[in-house]
Amino acid sequence: MTVDRVGMVVHEGRPEAVEAARTVRAWCADHAVACKDIDVWDDGGRRSAREEMTAAGDPDLVVTLGGDGTFLRGARLAAAVDALVLGVDLGRVGFLTEVPMTMVRAALDAVRENRLDVERRMLLTMRASCRLEVPPDIEALVKYGRGPLLPPTSVRSDCEVGGEWGIPLDVTALNDVVLEKLARDRQVSIGVYVAGRLLASYSADALLVATPTGSTAYSFAAGGPVVSPRAETLVFTPVAPHMTFNRSVVAAPDEPVGLRVLERSGRAAVSIDGQLRGVIGPGDWIGVYAAPRRLRVARLGPMDFYGRLRDRMNLTDAPAAVADGMPAPLWPESSPPPADLAHLAMPHRPAGAE
Repeated sequence: MTVDRVGMVVHEGRPEAVEAARTVRAWCADHAVACKDIDVWDDGGRRSAREEMTAAGDPDLVVTLGGDGTFLRGARLAAAVDALVLGVDLGRVGFLTEVPMTMVRAALDAVRENRLDVERRMLLTMRASCRLEVPPDIEALVKYGRGPLLPPTSVRSDCEVGGEWGIPLDVTALNDVVLEKLARDRQVSIGVYVAGRLLASYSADALLVATPTGSTAYSFAAGGPVVSPRAETLVFTPVAPHMTFNRSVVAAPDEPVGLRVLERSGRAAVSIDGQLRGVIGPGDWIGVYAAPRRLRVARLGPMDFYGRLRDRMNLTDAPAAVADGMPAPLWPESSPPPADLAHLAMPHRPAGAE
């Protein structure tokens, strides 16, 4: 691809991220590529993703320098204008970022010379019975230690508005959409609908809808399944539900998940990728569904998701399974797969490779 404009999202609290940003700026200067920091809060406020990208000169490549949280910020920006996003890994438990700090220049060269894989990740969007707003009485609490709030959600201009189908909100989530309680002593009561059918009414601390990418985030912490990021599914997971059925439900990509706040419930906060975006009350609802577009992520090669899962989650083998001192061997072997397996996503290690 042609790289004419680069936007950077930098975790300013990490010296190594600031140092990596200098490397990106130097590379851009060497190749006559415009470069600008985006999603900064110098003016004390926040802008919508489209406003931030416009102010940055509409970069065609967004480089994130930090951990998964920084990548999520960059993904929000890139998704708004279908820009490519490249994540530099400076975090501790990252599943989203890929490029180590030492390979920043090589990664930028690869993007410029089209020596890369473009991975497309599923995104979520939503409709709601009302516009999402954060009441002034809780804004001070949620601002503490978190930085300025994002602006109120806008309405998509390319969609039909109103009626029983609600308001189409111009938001995207790479990880999850969460509906959670506001008061510690009171759970939320939520009717959950999958593909237009009532699944059950829950009393819980929170209920969330995750993408396959988000299955290793909040959903995983709440007991949800690990899903390959290449899959196309919606994962519904209740958090601390007061009911016997506490399992996740995995829905098809064309099956929306609706969450309606019931009459006797307290207010519920709506968070998108960890950012509070509004508060709704009894009678209000949100509908979460797969977005029509995908996030484009730059990869230097196929992602070893399951190797990273074993490493980042510190998975260990069952003592009984390795009692004889022989752990499971690496698989597959170094030879290419046979013709009937050639269409499968199987890693191939050349002979002699570790």
